[in-house]
Amino acid sequence: MTAELVRGQNHALDRTRVEIRITAGGPVVAAVTLGDQQGRLPGTEAVAHPGVPRRTGIEVPRQAAAEHRLAVDLGALPDSVHRVSVLLALPTGIGALTAFGAAAPPSVQVTGLDGTGLAGYTLTGLGAESAVVAVELYRRAGAWKVRAVGQGYADGLAALLRDQGLPQAAELAAEIEEAVGRGHARAVPAPAPAAANRPDGHTRPRHPASDSAAPAAGPAASPAASEHDPSAPDLSAHGPSAHAASAHGPAPSAPMTEGATPPAPSAHAPVDYRHPKRRSTPAPATAPQPPVGVPGDPAPLASPPTPSLPVAGDAAGWSMEERLYNQVWGMFEDLTRSVAAYRSASDFAESRLEQELDTALADPRDRLGTAADAARAAARDRHAALVAQARAALDRDLAQLAAESEVVEPALPPAFARWDSPVWQVHRTAQDRPMALRLGDLHLPEVLDLRIPMLVRLPLERGLWIDCGPDAHAWRGPDPDRSYARRELGSALTDGPPDEAELRRLSLETAVAIAARMLAVHPAGEFAVQVIDPGGTALPALAPLLETGVLPAAPVPGAQGVAAVLEGLTRRVDLVQMAVRSRAADALPPDVDTADQLLIVHDFPHGFDDRALTRLRYLADEGPAVGVHLLMVADRAQAREYGPVLDPLWRSLLRITPVPDAHLADPWVGHVWTYEPPLAPRASQVVRQVLGRVAEARRGRRS
Repeated sequence: MTAELVRGQNHALDRTRVEIRITAGGPVVAAVTLGDQQGRLPGTEAVAHPGVPRRTGIEVPRQAAAEHRLAVDLGALPDSVHRVSVLLALPTGIGALTAFGAAAPPSVQVTGLDGTGLAGYTLTGLGAESAVVAVELYRRAGAWKVRAVGQGYADGLAALLRDQGLPQAAELAAEIEEAVGRGHARAVPAPAPAAANRPDGHTRPRHPASDSAAPAAGPAASPAASEHDPSAPDLSAHGPSAHAASAHGPAPSAPMTEGATPPAPSAHAPVDYRHPKRRSTPAPATAPQPPVGVPGDPAPLASPPTPSLPVAGDAAGWSMEERLYNQVWGMFEDLTRSVAAYRSASDFAESRLEQELDTALADPRDRLGTAADAARAAARDRHAALVAQARAALDRDLAQLAAESEVVEPALPPAFARWDSPVWQVHRTAQDRPMALRLGDLHLPEVLDLRIPMLVRLPLERGLWIDCGPDAHAWRGPDPDRSYARRELGSALTDGPPDEAELRRLSLETAVAIAARMLAVHPAGEFAVQVIDPGGTALPALAPLLETGVLPAAPVPGAQGVAAVLEGLTRRVDLVQMAVRSRAADALPPDVDTADQLLIVHDFPHGFDDRALTRLRYLADEGPAVGVHLLMVADRAQAREYGPVLDPLWRSLLRITPVPDAHLADPWVGHVWTYEPPLAPRASQVVRQVLGRVAEARRGRRS
């Protein structure tokens, strides 16, 4: 699966022969530099560029294009080469771009020769830069890694090369520009596409991209990779590139000859929300193309054709459960891309406003008077128009996603459904293990009413840590998130910061709700819950588990209870591991419960000595592989007082919170998502009813 990197992050490469696939919002020049351990260049012979596209182990395209493929053989490089830097630069005189911030952010994918995705990086946050070091492959301890760099230069390619220690930077930059110009002049128009996109029936001449833009050889390894795979269905109309184009102007996808008509932008093509992959629906042959705004003269958005109605469960998959899981994942990706495009367009509008105001006020003689006031007003009007245009594109996508959520949410199975879903009223014992579990909801501040289910695959590869500490939740005063929690969950949240007692109560209720869901979606007798509560303070929250008999007895308090539970589960993990390795599962002792186990640890680390702590860390590391899962309810700040020995345990678990909290960040574009816990409505008895059915199914199975 492709590792989506953020700036500064690195990822190990498991092979030395790779392809680097580049997708940008307009024509770019691709080059590669071969540096030493400090990244310094010995001379121009260490640069592969359109004028000299081949160096030992490196091959780059000869032309500027919106899509590139670079071939890299790390094993063939000289021993003196320790850094392979991939450079992108905007050519002069080709396309309308003068800065990367004026179009969709470029994307770089490192793949194997068979198309297998290894790592990807989207260069967000660029503004006036016209050259950038996108990624670098570097040698470390005999192995190669890839690092997302994203270092931009407003002064262009010459400044970039000069920063890498090349004395002839200006001369080489001029040579590269000349080579790109020669390649552009040699371009021959490709056969014209069908005339369906022009109402007058005329064809649209276009130059092909360089050879590096050929279709991918294999399927994309991840949704992020498939977005930039020419062989995959077109996702551009719902990605950042489309929205950035709608706000910033059309972005040509290939070099154009003088006088040629650029291809019509796809920013306003409707999104076909029928799966397996979302794609742009081409406009009817007789429909004129909608106008697209350009920086400096934004035009209003035309109403796009009505998109197809969403249908629940029409994603790819062998079963309805898998199709719904993939559809929810697609909704998450679409919301991520749409909001990323809106934020990028808004940032561009803001930077453009600042530049125009600086220009208007640069000359002291022009700072006063009606001309200066008119220039400032015009700049602010253009800024407002660009932001409004980007918001209109975002609202269009959000409306369709909201419509999809309205049909998908009621169709979700119990493992994916909210506690207030009617599916729980008719729930019966599961016959098969589920593929995933809902751990809560996610949303972004741009759209508070659209919740995306947070689904995690089962069995859990990582345990959970419910952070009940008051210092873990940054209180910002009354806000829509907490209003939503009060309205939907009926919780006793106040307008002030939640106190420690309230957080602990909500944390335990969250743990019980997760345990009840896991019990309900597994076949009877194949999942069990155990609890460690050294202080004996969790009994009120554990009442649904105890009263229904799902938890046979109250947890034994004190260090004795801690040791007994941990010893039993450690023995189970050891025996099952040996049975699996020996392929002798039928040889397990009769007292070993082979059902999956969820261990809820409350009031940690109270009651834990060094031996108990070692066993707990062992269960966190080895337990998931043999069906033992850990759910901690603890205050991270309080646990930190016991020293750094607990840090590995903390880092190995997935942190969630008992109240809405913005602490989860996706590695794709770096959005900070607000997480909402999977609590049942306050007046509802749904958790107790579900646990009662689980207990009844267990009794029926034993009888």
